[in-house]
Amino acid sequence: MSKRIHVRDLTLRDGQQSQFATRMTQAQVDRVLPHYRDAKFYAMEVWGGAVPDSVMRYLDESPWTRLESIKAGVGGASKLTALSRGRNLFGYNPYPDTVIEGFCRNAVRSGVDIMRIFDALNDIANMKSSIRFVKEAGGMADCAVCYTVDPHFSRRERIAAALRGRKLPKNLFGIKYFVAKAKELEKLGADMISIKDMAGLVDPATAATLIRALKAEIGIPIDLHTHCTPGYGTASVLMAMVNGVDIVDSVVLSWSGGPAAPAFEFVELFARRLGLETGVNLAAVARIDRELRAARAELAKFDQYKRLPPTLDLSTEELSPELAALFDGAVEEAVAGRAERCLALCQKIEAAFNYPEPDEIVKHAQIPGGMYTNMLAQLQEAKLERHVDEVLKLVPEVRLACGVPPLVTPTSQIVGVQAVNCVIDRTQGKPMYTNVSKNFAELVKGSYGTTPWPVDPAFREKICGVRDEVPYDTSNYKKQPNPELPELGGVRLARDEKEELLLELFPSVADKFLRGQRKREWESANPPPPPEPEKPTRYPAAFWEEELTLAIEA
Repeated sequence: MSKRIHVRDLTLRDGQQSQFATRMTQAQVDRVLPHYRDAKFYAMEVWGGAVPDSVMRYLDESPWTRLESIKAGVGGASKLTALSRGRNLFGYNPYPDTVIEGFCRNAVRSGVDIMRIFDALNDIANMKSSIRFVKEAGGMADCAVCYTVDPHFSRRERIAAALRGRKLPKNLFGIKYFVAKAKELEKLGADMISIKDMAGLVDPATAATLIRALKAEIGIPIDLHTHCTPGYGTASVLMAMVNGVDIVDSVVLSWSGGPAAPAFEFVELFARRLGLETGVNLAAVARIDRELRAARAELAKFDQYKRLPPTLDLSTEELSPELAALFDGAVEEAVAGRAERCLALCQKIEAAFNYPEPDEIVKHAQIPGGMYTNMLAQLQEAKLERHVDEVLKLVPEVRLACGVPPLVTPTSQIVGVQAVNCVIDRTQGKPMYTNVSKNFAELVKGSYGTTPWPVDPAFREKICGVRDEVPYDTSNYKKQPNPELPELGGVRLARDEKEELLLELFPSVADKFLRGQRKREWESANPPPPPEPEKPTRYPAAFWEEELTLAIEA
């Protein structure tokens, strides 16, 4: 009997967020749900991340309706998963337990089976409440450790730092770091551990070593989540499969690659050659792919790359001899542990399926693609595009100054914005950190949690006015107002706990969305009275006599 490997499909959350700025409409989602019910992936990531914000902000749709409709469409065929930022949930600021509990309970009640919980600092204290509340609500806690690498400093920079008595991190984010985090999360009750590689930085050799180490010391399932941006994704997933990973994340072919995850079809082809079963209905996947190709055409204005892979229906089609040889060779090299050769063959596979070329900026700067895009936009707004290389060189220094956080939302944006601010300071002849963002100051202060590397007390004093770390404090948290709307009959803006949670988590976006909802409901219940029919005009007899005379004379 073949060994099973589970597949988590990311298409409806991470896939559309990576490729199309999270603009997939409810109607487009509804078209694929019957096929997903038939496909029977182990799990489907469908909610969380940018979805709740985006469906309100750009599509004027309800996040809760999105989740509940997918649950109704898929039923129990696949476990539904969502993404949450631990104590921060979806924003930057930490929330009190009352908000976290309400969110977790309602998410599970509305359809979430597995909550993938992470913290941008890998501060496990920030994850404890979510783990507990998800499990109390009957859900599974998928605890993610954000994968990152040490900031890169040249030999000259390291020598200069040593001469100044300044210590630089070395092998901070090694294999031991990730295994230790996973062990701690397992003790807290995690049902599975995900390595969340948001920038696609885990190379094939590291993926193999990391999965082997985790499988040797962790007794719960291990999931690898990565992206294809710098060109490692497909090979790293294959190396993880060879080394015993329990779950891999993928996207249906037509939405895969580039900033998204590798294709499910690649995973299936690797699994066949490794004697693994995915348990997925391949004919249903082909139907999903056809619907997604139509949806991709509809989302063209949000499609950054516009690189559509050729079709591949694994339920009916055989690979060409050339492609089959590439897949055979990649698996052979992976099994033999030859990571570089495996990578070369996997990149040929990606090229054959029209994937975007590896992003060298992301690869060498070791930052997520979205972070680079946002930094570039900030520079363009300041008319300083020519300084982009200077910003990229400054990112490791800024990251070190604020405690070497992993570069994942929101810390990636905080570090990126501050690096641009520092370059702007330089161009204006000012000292660096003259212009400091509020979020950067909060990160340095300790308000987001404990950073992987200690912040220099003198630097904290310079930025925040205090030398010692000041942890977040939710005791003064004020709930968002839920006003009555007298112009709409005195109804409340949020009509139930789920809508109140939207106000807590997305105050300005939810306020606008809910006002629109209440207005439509009011107008539907109170339609304007129909216009009165016009009364026929009554003309005197003399008028008709005159009209008749004129007609005769004519």
